[in-house]
Amino acid sequence: MSRSIARSRAGILPGLLFALTLLCASHARAGEPVATFSIVGRDPATGEVGVAVQSKFFAVGAVVPWAKAGVGAIATQAFANTTFGPRGLELLAAGHTAQETLDRLLSDDPGREQRQVGIVDAEGGVASFTGTECNAWAGHVSGPDFTAQGNILVGEETVQAMGRAFRETEGMLVERLMAALEAGQAAGGDSRGMQSAAILVEKTGAGYGGFNDRYCDLRVDDHEDPIRELRRIVDLWRVNALILEGYTLVEKGEFDAAIALGQRAASLDPGGEPRFHLACYFSRASRPDEALDALAEAVGRDPKLAERARSDSDLTPIRENSRFRDIVARP
Repeated sequence: MSRSIARSRAGILPGLLFALTLLCASHARAGEPVATFSIVGRDPATGEVGVAVQSKFFAVGAVVPWAKAGVGAIATQAFANTTFGPRGLELLAAGHTAQETLDRLLSDDPGREQRQVGIVDAEGGVASFTGTECNAWAGHVSGPDFTAQGNILVGEETVQAMGRAFRETEGMLVERLMAALEAGQAAGGDSRGMQSAAILVEKTGAGYGGFNDRYCDLRVDDHEDPIRELRRIVDLWRVNALILEGYTLVEKGEFDAAIALGQRAASLDPGGEPRFHLACYFSRASRPDEALDALAEAVGRDPKLAERARSDSDLTPIRENSRFRDIVARP
């Protein structure tokens, strides 16, 4: 590198660093309260635990939500003490209830009146706290298996609407949390506006390939309508989650259950991809006719899938079938 180029780059670097510092500061100044509304919930039927959150704050998903399968979930917000997440989960894992955990966390925190916390434990017990120094409107509402909380809100109706939506919505926990978030925004939400949103749900053995418990972990870090964008991503996730769970069941030899999930994924997505995976499930289950039917439909909707079919090992049981060769034949 020539000396002139080196000097030029040396001069540019401080300017770039200064600009980056200003950009980051505009999103999240040190010590700025994380004004937000969130809901922490549990599904007693599946044991899932999770958090959904929205805020006029950059990347709120990196601050507020914490969860661990079989243990519980925590939202820490306002002037958030982020140690409450990991410490709280450790206390829950040690057998403390949600209320005992909250009491322990607050007992040695000199800034407790600036905190807002919601906790649900693995048994459905809940605990909430809104410090006296949280900016108005600030408060929470709790019920069986959930607690909703927020600060710097338009009003109390935000958390009340979240609680109603959680109680009245049917289906998986992800959907109930998402419905609560949407209801909170429709009722007024954060008085400063919107910027980021996130949803985190843990379920034992439901992560990728069954190797971990991270069932759903989705974030919208900076968007003019983060809840709508999160909904779009959740809808994509739902199809993908069904497909991944199907493969986990296939590896366990639970073919009927896997096929049911594949059929549900196909009903949610008109594209070829879910039908391709359904063909793989049928093939692994030694149901060649149904595998070929699904594959033909998949390739008909997305011809590029023919190339994948030629090499996918899950389709080996049907590869020598003449109908298979017709389906994937090159034009």
